[in-house]
Order: sequence, then C-alpha cells, then structure tokens
Amino acid sequence: MERNLLRYIWKHTRRQQVFILAIVLLSMVPYFAAFDLPKQIINGPIQGSGFETADSTALFMEFTLAVPFTDLSWSFEGFELDRMSMLMALSGVFLFLVIVNGLFKFYINTYKGRLGERLLRRIRFELVDRVLRFPPSALKQAHGAEVSTMVKDEVEPFGGFTGDAFVQPVMLGGQAAAALFFIFLQNLALGMIAFVMVAIQVGIIPKMRRRLIDLGRQRQITARHLAGKVGEIVDGIDTIHTYDTSNYERADIAHRLGHIYKIRYELYQWKFLVKFVNNFLSQLTPFLFYSIGGYFALKGSLDVGQLVAVINAYKDLPGPLKELIDWDQSRQDVQVKYEQVLEQFEPGQLVDPSLHEVKPVTPAYAGTVLAAHNLTVIDGSGAKTLDNVTLKIERGETVAIIDNAGNGGESLAESFARIVWPASGRVSLGDADLLELPEAVSGRKVTYASADSYFFHGSLKDNLLYGLKHAPTTTVSYSGEEATHRNWEIREAELAGNCAFDLNADWIDRRSTSVLRGFDDDLKQSLMRALDAVQLTPDVMELALHSYLDPEENPALAGRIVEMRHSLRETLQAEGLSNIVAHFDPAAYNAEATVAENLLFAATRISSSADGDVTESEYLFEVLEVSGLYDMLYEMGLKIADDLVEIFADLPPEHPFFQQLDRVSAEDIAKYQQLLQRLQSRTGAGITEEEARSIVRLSLHYVEPRYRFGVLTQDIMDAVVAARDKFYANLPANLRDRIERYDPHRYMAAATLRENVLFGKLSHRVADAPAKIRKIAGEIMREKGLFESFIALGLNFEVGTGGRRLTLTQRHKLSLARALVRRSDFYIFNRALPGLDRRVQEEIVKAVIDFLKEQDNDPTVIWVLSNTSLSRLFHRVIVFDRGTVAEDGTFEALDRDSGIFRSLVA
Repeated sequence: MERNLLRYIWKHTRRQQVFILAIVLLSMVPYFAAFDLPKQIINGPIQGSGFETADSTALFMEFTLAVPFTDLSWSFEGFELDRMSMLMALSGVFLFLVIVNGLFKFYINTYKGRLGERLLRRIRFELVDRVLRFPPSALKQAHGAEVSTMVKDEVEPFGGFTGDAFVQPVMLGGQAAAALFFIFLQNLALGMIAFVMVAIQVGIIPKMRRRLIDLGRQRQITARHLAGKVGEIVDGIDTIHTYDTSNYERADIAHRLGHIYKIRYELYQWKFLVKFVNNFLSQLTPFLFYSIGGYFALKGSLDVGQLVAVINAYKDLPGPLKELIDWDQSRQDVQVKYEQVLEQFEPGQLVDPSLHEVKPVTPAYAGTVLAAHNLTVIDGSGAKTLDNVTLKIERGETVAIIDNAGNGGESLAESFARIVWPASGRVSLGDADLLELPEAVSGRKVTYASADSYFFHGSLKDNLLYGLKHAPTTTVSYSGEEATHRNWEIREAELAGNCAFDLNADWIDRRSTSVLRGFDDDLKQSLMRALDAVQLTPDVMELALHSYLDPEENPALAGRIVEMRHSLRETLQAEGLSNIVAHFDPAAYNAEATVAENLLFAATRISSSADGDVTESEYLFEVLEVSGLYDMLYEMGLKIADDLVEIFADLPPEHPFFQQLDRVSAEDIAKYQQLLQRLQSRTGAGITEEEARSIVRLSLHYVEPRYRFGVLTQDIMDAVVAARDKFYANLPANLRDRIERYDPHRYMAAATLRENVLFGKLSHRVADAPAKIRKIAGEIMREKGLFESFIALGLNFEVGTGGRRLTLTQRHKLSLARALVRRSDFYIFNRALPGLDRRVQEEIVKAVIDFLKEQDNDPTVIWVLSNTSLSRLFHRVIVFDRGTVAEDGTFEALDRDSGIFRSLVA
C-alpha cells in the first residue's frame, strides 16, 4: 500500500477527483458574482446612484462578450427598469445565486461523501484481505480486538477525508482567494489588512496544532490498547473468575482510563487554546475594517457600499480560511493515523494473492506423497520444536504420531497444514512445495482438525459445512428490482476494489463431500455419517428436543409431530407403560405438573422484557382471588413452608438436599422460618401482601409426587381445573402473546420439541421413566421417518461466538465432524480428542478411520495422539523425541523391539 495517504487517494480516485474539481472551479463563478451584488443593491436602488430623478431608469443585465484577439463579440442591451424594479430584480438575482451556490454545495458534498465511503470500503477490504494473507507468525502476534478496532474505527476518518483531500483546498482556497481579491478591488489598504491577518492565521494556527496531532496519536494508541484489553477480559472471563483476579483487571482498566483521561484533558486544553487564538484573530480583522474602513469612508475615499461589500466579503473569508486550516490539520492527522494502521498491516511478508485465487474446480497436482525435507520449526520463544526432520507419508497410510518429549508431533501436523511455516527446510505435497501451492489445492486436499479449532458464529450446520465453501458453485438468477440492486452491488464493489462474489449464491461444493455415491443426498449422508462417527448424533438430537419450531414455517413437520404425539400415547397404553407419562387433559389435574402449570394449562414463552415470569404477574393473583383459590393456596403454602423449615432449617446451605428443591434456596428457608415465627407470635396480624404472596408462590410451584408433603387436596385440584377458563376469560394483551394453551391436536410453538412430543410430564414415581420413554419415542420417530427432520432442527442450533454455547467435548467432536464432511487426500488430526474417556476415544478413532477408509480415494490419516495406547489402530507409528524422529515403523515392530515406544504405551 502507498505510504502517503494523499497519493493513495489520488491513485484510486483520480478520475472522480478531476471531475469534482472541475465542478468546484465552475462553482466559483456564481460564488464570486454573489460578492458584488450587495454593493450594487446598496449603491444603486437603495442609495439612488443612477436614479437621481423620480423617473430615472437603468439597464438590467446589460453585457458584452468579446472573443480575445478577434473581432467577434456578443452583446445584450438588457432591460430598462426603474428604481423599485431594479431593487427587486437585483434582489431576485441575489436569491438565485444563493440557490445556485447552495445546489453546487449540495452536489459537491454529496459526491464527496460517496467518494469517501467508496474509498473507506476499499481500505477496509484491503486491510482484511491483508490479514487473510498474513504469515502464521504475524497472525499469532496480532491481537484480534486491536485489529478489528483498527479496521472498524481507526480507518473511519480516511473516508471523511477522501472527499476533501483535493476538493476542499481548491474549493476553500478558491473561496478565500475570491473574497480576498474582491476586497483588494474595493480598497487596497483594506485588502492588505485582510491579507496580513490571513497570513498570520495561516502561519500561527497550524504550528499550534502540531501538539494536538501528537496528542491525538497518543489517544488513538491508548484507545486501541484499551480495546485489546477489554477483548482479553471477555475472552478470559472464566480464568479471571477462577483465579479471583477481577479486581486486578479493574485496576488495570482504571489505570488505562486514567492515562486516556490525562491525554484527552491536555488535548482539550490545547484545542480550546488554539480556538481562542483563531477566534481572536478572526474578530480582530472586523475591528480594523470598522475603524480604518470607517475612517476612509468619513474622509470620502471609500463609499458606504464598498465598505459594506468589503465587510460582507470578509464575513465569508474566515469560514473558508478556518476550514482550510482545519483541512491541513486533518491531513496531518489522518496521515499519522494512516501510517500507524499501515505499520500493523505490513508484517514484512504476505502470502502471494495468486495463491488465493478463486478455483471452483480443484486444480490438479502431481504426486501422492506428503513429505518433510530437512524441516526445522521454531516456536514464538525461539526454541526448535522440529529439528532437521525428514520423512515421507504415502497416500493411503494410517499414521499415528507420538511425542515422547517436546511438541515435535504437533509442529509436524501444523507444518503439514500450513499453520506454521518452516524456519528452514520445506514441506512438499507431491512434487511441489506446499507453500507455493494455491490454497485451492492445499486447503482442499489436506484437511486439518485440532482441539482448538475455531467455530464461527452461526448454526451447527453452518460450521459443519464451512469446509465446503470454497467458491460460488451456482449463480443466482435475479429479476426486477433485485437484478437492479445486484448490478448496483457489482458496480460499486468493482469501483471500491472489492470482490463482487454473490454471498447469496450456493457456495457448497457438493463434489467435495466425503460420501460420493452419485445420489442427490450425498451432502446429507456425509453430515449424518460424520456425526455418527464422532458420536455427536445424540448431542444434536438433544439440542433438537430442546429447540423450538414455528409451525407456520413448517406446517407439514408440525403436523407429523402431532401424529407422533398420538402414536406415543397409544404405544405406551398398548405396552402397559401409560403410567410413566402423565398426559395433559383439559378436564383433569396433572399430578406431575406444578399447581401453576395446571392453572395455566399452557406453554409459556420467555419474555425479553421486564415482565418476568407469568406466575409473578398481577393478573394471576387477581384470578386466584376471584376464583377463591388465593386463600386455599395460602393455607397450603403455610403447610409447605412449615415442612420445609422442619426438614431444611438445620442443614448447611451446601447440603445436597437443597438440590431437590425448585426455586427455593437456603436463604429462602431462613426467611420462611422467620415469617412462620412472626405469624405464630402475632396470630396472623400485620402480614404484608408481598409476604402472603411469597407463601402462595410456594403452592404454585408445588408438585405432590416430587415433594410428597401430602398438602395437595382433591378440593384444591378441582378448584384449579375449574379456574382455567376464568384465567383466559380476560387475559391481558401483555400476557396473550406469551401463553399458548395446550391442545392435544395442535403443535404448540411456545413449547419445545420434546414437550410437544411428550405432551405431558414424566412420572416421578417411575425411576427409569426417562430411559424408557427415550427408547420408545426413538423407535416411533424412526418408524415415522422423523429422525432426519429432528436432526435438521438440532443442526440449526446457534453455537455462539467461538462455539461457546457448546461443551468442550462437543466442540472437539464438532471439529472432527467438520473435517470428515469434506473429501480430502490427507486428513491430519492434531490431538483432536483430549480429555475424553479412553474407551470413547478408541471408539471414535476407530470409527473415523473406518469411515475414511470406506472412501474410494484411499485417503491418508495422520493422527497426533494424546492417548498413545491407540497407536495399535494405525499401520505406522512415528515417535518424536525433542523435535526429532526417534522411531518410525509398524506398531507390531515397535512394540516388539522399541524401548521408547513400549515405555509410552505401557
């Protein structure tokens, strides 16, 4: 990139700058003409010059145009107008010039804005493009939060300056020169005064502002570091809480903010000092005009019209002059910022852009060997993790890599994946150097997965298919307004130097899926087989069961789920297992549900507002009062509170018994104990409404089979069922959208998929009820062909930033599954399953190898093992010791003859 911002702007906007400069020069004509009109209006029709008698007239718009050095000329005799008509005509021309000048400004500023935004888009794209071409070592040193801050915020001023880079000095300089020239034409002395004052302002103010630029640079750097620190706090919040360092981080942030405050305070002092000096010099000139110009007017050497015209012209001089000085400061400021940004995006070496060219079809490459030749890798501390390693891995091999001491195996895997670059030596794929191959080859023929693989914000499916999105595979056909908008997008992208790829196109390369059988569902089969191989299918199904489905978006699936609900109920009855689920019945009380759930008899949506839980609403308590349930539940709640106090009062807060309680903590038990003591001492007098409601809430969340206090009577249950219709009779609008009444023949959008299928509550009396219902429901789901539909719902689960909504184990499995979905010649797994149970690790490793070996392209599997005993599943084992290859051979040979290997797997 150009080191000088002005040259960078000129290089990419030359044609547009020349065009707008021509418009600016053209706008100077009406701008200058507007200066002379006030003098003509005052001296002519107002003071009567040329209108000495009442019937005097003057010519309006008389002019003669002559071509220099020729006899050609054009003339117009004008219109003959009296004094009042001339006043109106000249005033009309003045208004016309005001409108013309305003339109010129409107067009110029709009054009400048578009020009600036287009260049800002170019710079941002170019910076992100450079990040994508950073060598691995530079990326490891870069701080993500700081880089994003620079791309988002620090380049913002460049866009605003782009439109002003050449237009502003020409336009403002032209306006100032026009005003100054006009003043000289009126009076030489006043012109000299204006010129001297302008020279003083131009000479002093920019020098005073150099300190402002330096302070602005310091503020920018400290703000960038603050953004980086805040990003670190967000990323490391678990560590901060684990080690109780939150106050240390607060101290760090306070120190940084104090430093920024000091810089900004000094900046404000200088800023307003410069403003004071500038304003003083601007106001000093009118004083000189009034005094000296007034002296000349009194002496008769300057008429009043000229003096007014001079003062009016000077009134337009400080504005452009001040803005011109501001432009110079802005130029210096953005140049400094530009250089600072450039420093962060020039790592010294960038990946050649030709290696990132779009290739819809994978280019052919020669050879089937992945090899290291005298490979040496150095880590960030300067230590050698690989030392002069040479080895070859043939196509079709399964290779286990083990580290005895050091991280040689991990470094080799990262080198094969181009995640680290060699300090010396090279890695070759076939006959070519891996680093010289386009990513369309290395990024498709070699697949890499590790425990710290990153997941992008989106759904599980988005992340699983991420490795297939190499290039647009099909184009989208647009029509009408969409086609017009798409053409505009392409044109603007090209003008801004951006790529014009259509994000709405199909980017998934179905020719590179792992399963290729010539079927239309190869992609689906690849996904399903990959999930099965890494044992992630049950997790996805669980996510599906806890997800929500909009029946309006997929009415067919919603209807089939309702059918499954009925089939489940019929199957349970047929097998004599109807007791494991208490199904919802509009005319009966569900003993396995809470009192509140029985009263509402509905699925409730979580509100994002401050309304809170539906059971906390004022309307619910009004219904309890009207239906006569309030007193019944209050008495029931007192008994529950008494039982809770009796059982839990003397237990420590960490006692496991408290885990059996729902919505009741050790602190609540203490409150109930105090409340009961007060009630006994005061015989119920003086109980506040909130205290009474807290007792009622105990009843609302009570489940008899779970707590077994024997306080739920048949009268209460009957009253709750009878009150259901009363609850819905006058349901307020703020609750209407949050409650969906149970209907056995309709899908409930407010309930999860699991709740819709079950349409009831599992029995607390049957110990293995969850396992039994899961088995039966799973069989029905597969019989009705709903398994893949449910998995599809689970795959829509949003994983969050970096996959944080998933467990660590799920992230490790997802990383493996993402690798298995795509078809490659070499699969490299770098300690991809750390921390998993050994049995589970073995099952997954074996399943992954079997899955890949089913492929007709006979891929190579390279696995850096964290569990060395699994090396028996591989044909070849390589043992690293302090960065060098200690042993290399078959598992049987090394197990028989090797000392190091046998000690590792023992």
